[in-house]
Amino acid sequence: MVDSIKSGRLDASFMIVPLAMKMREQGAKVKIVYLGHRDGSTIMVRKDSPAKSLRDLRGKIVAIPSKASNQNLVIHKLMQDQGLDPKEVDFQILPPADMPAALASKAINAYFVGEPHPARSELDGTGRVLYHVKDIWPHFISCCLVVTEKVIAEHPEVVKDLVRGIAESGEWAETHRLEAAAVAAPKFRQDERVVRHVLTQPADRVSYRMLTPTDEDLQKIHDMALKLKVLEKPVPMAELIDRQFIPANIQPAAIDMTGIEAWKAER
Repeated sequence: MVDSIKSGRLDASFMIVPLAMKMREQGAKVKIVYLGHRDGSTIMVRKDSPAKSLRDLRGKIVAIPSKASNQNLVIHKLMQDQGLDPKEVDFQILPPADMPAALASKAINAYFVGEPHPARSELDGTGRVLYHVKDIWPHFISCCLVVTEKVIAEHPEVVKDLVRGIAESGEWAETHRLEAAAVAAPKFRQDERVVRHVLTQPADRVSYRMLTPTDEDLQKIHDMALKLKVLEKPVPMAELIDRQFIPANIQPAAIDMTGIEAWKAER
């Protein structure tokens, strides 16, 4: 994805915030113009684990997606909060889709990743929630919409419409969570039951509001990324963010569920 943006084959993409910052640090002409959602990551332990806090995972194997991941930043904040030395936890890099099976087979003791993978462990009875990311870092920004400066300059109306669509669909999803699960599940080839669980258990497990990127929010992520050496040098917020396309008044999208049901039936 990063290579495609740098080579000009891709004009816009959702990606995790640390990766967007890294691209900008490396000289890529991209801007964060909006957010995708907030929260939406979970620390899972085995169902029979006695762990009640991260301290209880000293000496245990905890899987994360990558050193540059959101989850790595958040769990280091949690270690700071609980007075843990990172060396006390055995972090292993594991593809997110492999984490539920690794937990069930006892190859790992816990994992921290974005949904819907945690919900799978919860629903199949092999895992339980130790922390939602909202409990560690409230309103954490999971992903952002990155757009190239070339497209911003040449097609601002397209960027504006894209941001508007994301804003309005997010507002709709907040008050139509069951319907949102029905829309999203087939598009992403996910079990609708799992997506429904993510969107409702609890209802604030993931949020699609407050999607305007603020300097303060991104600075916190930036500073942790610098501390963990995900970033090698500071990235000024003025170079990173472009808020000109965000609508002043966000209305829920008008989504026709009849069409969605027909689309699903055809497949």
